[in-house]
Amino acid sequence: AGGRPDRDDQMTGLATAAAARGGQSGGRSGGLADRSPRVAGTPAILRLLLVGLVVLSVGWGAVGAWTVSQHAAAASEVVTTSEPLSLAAQQMYQSLADADVTATTTFLSGPQQPLAARQRYAADIAQVATDLAELKDGAAAGGQQFAASLSAVSTGLPVYAGYVAQARTYSSLGYPLTGGSFMQVASEEMHLTLLPAARTIYARENAALATASAGATGLPWIVITVVLAALIGVILYRTQRWLRRRTHRMVNYGLLAASAAMVVVIGWLAIAFVSARADLQQGLGHGSDPAQTLAQASIAAQQGRGDEILNLISRSGTASFEQDFQTVRQDLGPGPGTLLTDSASSSPTGPGAGQITGAERDARSWYAATGRVFRLDLAANYRAETQLVIGTGPGSSAAHFGALESDLGKAIAADQVVFRSHAAAGRDAFSGLEIGVIVAALLMSVGSARGVSRRLAEYL
Repeated sequence: AGGRPDRDDQMTGLATAAAARGGQSGGRSGGLADRSPRVAGTPAILRLLLVGLVVLSVGWGAVGAWTVSQHAAAASEVVTTSEPLSLAAQQMYQSLADADVTATTTFLSGPQQPLAARQRYAADIAQVATDLAELKDGAAAGGQQFAASLSAVSTGLPVYAGYVAQARTYSSLGYPLTGGSFMQVASEEMHLTLLPAARTIYARENAALATASAGATGLPWIVITVVLAALIGVILYRTQRWLRRRTHRMVNYGLLAASAAMVVVIGWLAIAFVSARADLQQGLGHGSDPAQTLAQASIAAQQGRGDEILNLISRSGTASFEQDFQTVRQDLGPGPGTLLTDSASSSPTGPGAGQITGAERDARSWYAATGRVFRLDLAANYRAETQLVIGTGPGSSAAHFGALESDLGKAIAADQVVFRSHAAAGRDAFSGLEIGVIVAALLMSVGSARGVSRRLAEYL
């Protein structure tokens, strides 16, 4: 009896020790399970996602905002800088050609030159000076050739005006032949110096307009921005799906808000760019390009008119002026590859289509009248030739040329209205988009940070 308690105590002690060892073993087993690689790696993955999504959102916002600002600046430059300077160059070119035609026409009127013609000549010279000043203000990035052309017009204009003034003076004193010589010298100054320089300026400003338009409608950076947005969208989607499987929560509101902000701003960006691109291309294709072709047609017509008048002033009997006129006629048209036909085909349903059709009809009538002019010149019938050249009758060359010039001017004005309207719409399509991209990027970064950090907190 005395030994049994000792035996019981021994068994109890063994059981207690075994139980203690079992508890310690179970504790170690539970600790290892809690520190398995999958569980221990989740916080690290969440931290990586948190940093990555925030960096991607901010980086995309910077790229997107820069892209939008570049396109918006180019579209604004088209409306506020490139198009006005291109128009100034075009007006200067046309005014120079018109001044020469007007001066020679008024000279043929004799000593008592019509007031309206003298006022038109003065207005042309004043318009050239105004346009020249505007172009000089924008000549900083024009290059050396552009500056030289501006200088040629600036120095040649007073020389030309001086020759015209001398021609008028000698004509008023009763020396028409001497005056005619000065008028021919003035016209040579116009055709050899002023008009080539004006043509160079006009070509440069048109190229600048095309460059600005290309910058506003170019695709590369817009495509990069959209591709980056799509990549971030895929990452956001996969992150939400991974968290749903890991946490068994159906919705992560932070990541959902970031995804919504991305969808909204990408839709806005796509609509704005497509709209701006369509408007600017419409403005160029149906406004600026036809207007430029028509301006060249107007200048060609004025050069042809100048050949017609100078042929009468010179009374040399040579065929050079007639040959020059025929060259102008081949360029002007109508006919395949000519200026009038090209302008009509570039915008067949545009607002200036009716005026272009009228200009083609006027050109044919003018050519017929000019043919009679040159035949009278060959016959040395200068009185009848003069009347046909400067007369105001319905069949005169002056009347047909005036109708042609009027229709071309109306068509140019109509095309310019089309261009300005569409170009302004293209510029306005980007309004507010840069700020929208920045705000969306901030919302994406904040939503991503909040959505991932709340899940990360559950592991800490």
